[in-house]
Amino acid sequence: MTTKPKVALISTGGTITSLSILGELDMFEYSSTGTRLDAYGMLEKFPQSKTVAEVIPVAFDTLLSTAVSFPQWKKLAEVISSLLKEHSDLAGVVILHGTSSLEETAYALHLTLKTEIPVVLTGSQRPAGALSSDAGMNIYNAVRVAACPEAKGLGVLVCLNDEIQSAREVTKTSNGRLQTFRTPDFGALGHVDGDRVVIYRKPMRRHSPDTEFDMAQIAELPRVDISYSYAGSDGVAIKAFVDAGARGIVGAAFAPGLLSPEEFTAMEAAAKRGVVVVLSSRAGSGRTFGPSKVRAAGFLQADNLTPQKSRILLAMALTKTQDLADIQRMFDTY
Repeated sequence: MTTKPKVALISTGGTITSLSILGELDMFEYSSTGTRLDAYGMLEKFPQSKTVAEVIPVAFDTLLSTAVSFPQWKKLAEVISSLLKEHSDLAGVVILHGTSSLEETAYALHLTLKTEIPVVLTGSQRPAGALSSDAGMNIYNAVRVAACPEAKGLGVLVCLNDEIQSAREVTKTSNGRLQTFRTPDFGALGHVDGDRVVIYRKPMRRHSPDTEFDMAQIAELPRVDISYSYAGSDGVAIKAFVDAGARGIVGAAFAPGLLSPEEFTAMEAAAKRGVVVVLSSRAGSGRTFGPSKVRAAGFLQADNLTPQKSRILLAMALTKTQDLADIQRMFDTY
């Protein structure tokens, strides 16, 4: 008799766990009128993954993903560390998560977990109780990926809509469509087909467990804010962030990483006060470029990281150093 691989299932809440009191056609009100299932309830509702793995449900907070931030990231890392100690034969971990901030949780864990086993985040665009919900298939496929030996050592993964994406690269691109998670520059790492899991490429940037960041060593993250560029943006938000105690500011700048004149002046003043400035882009694809004026002002470049992921990396970096060259090295490395 073949032994099934052992996969832990952690449910943090979100659409994928939601049931609506309004019935199976509710695709909108469920977040405020419904309930959310924990991992035990999700496994009972969608038991199909037990056909491919020994699934271990794990208790966790059930939240909307708009409420998930550093405290939950740290707790997830602690839970995963405990699971690894308790189950030496654990093949992988699946985390059910709301899609709004799923990519941020995935990237934070991608930078900090100290394990090579697959950790796979999944969610759904339609609630668990909805007609034609994508919840059940996404859970089933995520468990298959977590149990797949070829997924080991790829860092944290995101699996929805039959696609496997790297936590560093993936972003949510649609409010309601099922094909919402995309990697604009490079595409998926692989696919989950009916017969098997297929991996076509590997992430090249440094990731867990081979990182200089460890969630267990971080008590809290320093304040890092994001300033969004738009026609006529005057830098008032940047000044407010500095006054609020920001140690870092990420510019969601005009493509390919440019600020309005007023924003540039405000960012330059922030940098002179010791705030670390990193320029990302609101375009959602491609590297930012730092011309001589930007370099002279001391602004760093986010490479092709989105503003929200740049914020996470900058916050992690600031727990280690204030040195601008070292922080730029981290953006070039991760």
